[in-house]
Amino acid sequence: MGWIDTELVLVALAAMLSPTTLSFSVLSLVLSDRPRRTGFWFYVGAFGATLGIGIVAGLVLGDHAASDHPNQPTTFVAIIDIIAAVLLAGWIGRLLRRPPNAARSEAMMAQMTKVTGSPAIVIVGAGAALANPGGFIPLALKTISETDPGAAEYIVEWLLFTIASLLPLAVALIMLVVAPRPAMHILHRTRDWLLRNARTVAAVIVGLLAAALLRNGIAGLVA
Repeated sequence: MGWIDTELVLVALAAMLSPTTLSFSVLSLVLSDRPRRTGFWFYVGAFGATLGIGIVAGLVLGDHAASDHPNQPTTFVAIIDIIAAVLLAGWIGRLLRRPPNAARSEAMMAQMTKVTGSPAIVIVGAGAALANPGGFIPLALKTISETDPGAAEYIVEWLLFTIASLLPLAVALIMLVVAPRPAMHILHRTRDWLLRNARTVAAVIVGLLAAALLRNGIAGLVA
C-alpha cells in the first residue's frame, strides 16, 4: 500500500469514527419508535449528500492534485497537507481538553427526538446535514485526486469512500433487519460507550491522519 492509499484509508476511518457523525447516527436509531424507518431515511440523506458533493467537486478537481513523482506530492499539495496536519492537531487538542458537556448531549438528544418523529423528508435533510463526513470531505477529495484518476475512477473511489464513511450506520441498519432486539440492545450500549470514549478513539485516528499528512507535506517540500 502506497502513501496515498494509506492517507485515504486514514481519512475514511476518521470520517467513519467522527464523534458527531457516530453520535447522531446512533441517536437516530435508539430514540426512534420506528428505528428502521428513521435509520433508512437518515442514511439516504447522508449518503445522497456525501455522494453528490463528492461527484460534483471531483469532476471539477479531477486529477489536478496528482504528482508526476509517485513518492511525493506536488509543492502546492504538500503545503495543503502541512496546513491540514496543523489544523487537525489543533482540533485534537481542543477535543481532548474540552470536558464532557452534558448540556450539549441533552441538546443533541432533544434535536434527534424531534427528527425521529418527523416526516421522511425532514429525516433525509437531517441525515444530509448531520451525518455527512463534514471536514473530512475536502481531505478525501484531495487524496483521491492524488491517485491520478479519470472521471469514472474518481466517481468509483468517491463512492467507496462514501460507503466507508457511513459504514457504522449501514451495519446498524442491517442488524436491525436481521435481529432487531439484540441490535437495539447493542445500539443502546454503543450510545453509552460513545458518550464516554468516542472522542478518544477519534483523536487517535485523526492523530495518525495528521502524522501522515505532515509526513507527506514535508516529503513534498524537501525533495
